[in-house]
Amino acid sequence: MNKLLITLILVMIQGCTLVSHPVYRNHGVSAGTVVINGLELRGTASWYGIPFHGRKTANGETYDMNGRTCAHRTLPFGTVLLVTNLGNGKTVTVRVTDRGPFISGRIVDLSRGAAAALDMLDTGTAQVSLKVVGNE
Repeated sequence: MNKLLITLILVMIQGCTLVSHPVYRNHGVSAGTVVINGLELRGTASWYGIPFHGRKTANGETYDMNGRTCAHRTLPFGTVLLVTNLGNGKTVTVRVTDRGPFISGRIVDLSRGAAAALDMLDTGTAQVSLKVVGNE
């Protein structure tokens, strides 16, 4: 009886420990999320550059502002998107490596290199279409 009581107390104490294991969150996307090729979204894109260049992205890669990557709130890392600037018809293919944008009304945050390909550096934002074309 004493051993059972001691074991029960130890189990209860273990559950109350202050040291916890880290919880990794993917902003609402489970690891098993399947993205359907051809899925298309429309909205406002923005771009991010110098302040983030060389920092780690949410997927652990080093951000290269001159690359062709993007931040999306929910699409799984590695999702490949065809982005079309609806104002001028220019397109670029990017890969999701980061989370964002965190400004209301925007659907994607592009690297500087991707924004340059879409000719949207001067305006800072553009109306775009995002089409899922694959996964790395």
